Amino acid sequence: MASAAEQMAANMSWGAFGKATELRQRIFFTLGLLIVYRLGTYIPVPGIDGAELRAFMEQAASGLGGILSMFTGGALGRMGIFALGIMPYISASIIVQLLAAMVPQLEQLKKEGEQGRKKINQYTRYGTVFLATFQAYGLAVSLEAGGLASDPGWYFRAGTIITLVGGTMFLMWLGEQITARGVGNGISLIIFVGIIAEVPAALAQFLSQGRSGALSPAVIIGVMLMIVAVIAFVVFMERALRKIHIQYPRRQVGMKVYDGGSSHLPVKVNPAGVIPAIFASSLLLLPTTISTFSHSQAGPVMSVILAYFGPGQPLYLAFFTGMIVFFTYFYTFNVAFKTEDVADNLKNQNGFIPGIRPGKRTQEYLDYVVARILVLGSGYLALVCLLPEVLRSQLAIPFYFGGTSVLIVVSVTMDTIQQVQSHLLAHQYEGLIEKSQLGRKGKGRTKAKRKGVARR
Repeated sequence: MASAAEQMAANMSWGAFGKATELRQRIFFTLGLLIVYRLGTYIPVPGIDGAELRAFMEQAASGLGGILSMFTGGALGRMGIFALGIMPYISASIIVQLLAAMVPQLEQLKKEGEQGRKKINQYTRYGTVFLATFQAYGLAVSLEAGGLASDPGWYFRAGTIITLVGGTMFLMWLGEQITARGVGNGISLIIFVGIIAEVPAALAQFLSQGRSGALSPAVIIGVMLMIVAVIAFVVFMERALRKIHIQYPRRQVGMKVYDGGSSHLPVKVNPAGVIPAIFASSLLLLPTTISTFSHSQAGPVMSVILAYFGPGQPLYLAFFTGMIVFFTYFYTFNVAFKTEDVADNLKNQNGFIPGIRPGKRTQEYLDYVVARILVLGSGYLALVCLLPEVLRSQLAIPFYFGGTSVLIVVSVTMDTIQQVQSHLLAHQYEGLIEKSQLGRKGKGRTKAKRKGVARR
């Protein structure tokens, strides 16, 4: 039998959405800030020669235009004030999370509640400024060497660094405002909009290849069907759970005895999300990015690395797979699902897994279960990320169909829809509570009137 929440969710309609005025305000606020972000991607950095910018970015696309362009919504190609995107903040957040799992002082801050969380957020912002400054300086030097600066020198470098770092910090503020006053996770939505904004142009380029005869209609239809199948597969895997049965014993509070209950501990097939793919992609793009900054003056060692670790090469695919598997296990056990903390929480709540002793034995059992689940989770991530790489290298498909992009788009869409449903459910519950309160007041007034008539 369906629960009350499921019945209410089934009754949701556009009428219920129209009555939820707070949800509409949140959605309009979110859309407004996302429009501000998109407008900022078209505002160029001062001192850039726009005539040669496109040619330079096409040359640097294999390095800088990979994962960085994916998160900037085309701002990097236009060298807008948001050219760095939100990537420095994401990198700083991941680094701080990993350090918090390994450094005792930071781990203690996580356990201090709101004050500790504010301190960790402050460290994350400092890390964002440092990483954004480093990346902005690299871009400024590269733009000067490429002949794109109208007035090269330290004045141009300082202006570029200030503009790009300021743009990244403004995006970080936008993301925090969307999270607090809008719908969905602000940082994730900014990345989502940046990816979606580039899809129409890439799709038009892909279809133009079919019209010119470079790609056959069978290949175009096959790629479209593959995209739909991959999206459906990602949705299925992101919703997949391994439920571990938890039992709570009978307990006595004062003179009352409460019966024991049972529940489930949900473990996602992919607890690490898209972070392993981002880390692996960043490491693989590092040699190409360095060669881009050095302007083809790489030595023999770098030339060999670029030759064997180019996109689509066997070593590239093998290293990509290995890094995804490694980061999936590392991030899950150290950040996303710390089995030691889960076992301690179950022990403190008097919960236990049937047949397993609380404490150390429960942690060992969770380690065993999660390690087996991650075999499937890491394989799923590697498959989704490698399939587009193989297709681009073998079929020379110009459409940028990145596995990391698909993972981000699907995850953010599912999370945003879930939050909208939660707001609608909360609005319906508030309506039911108000009706029940009005009904009680009406009954109270009726009883008072009856008493007054009886007294008369």
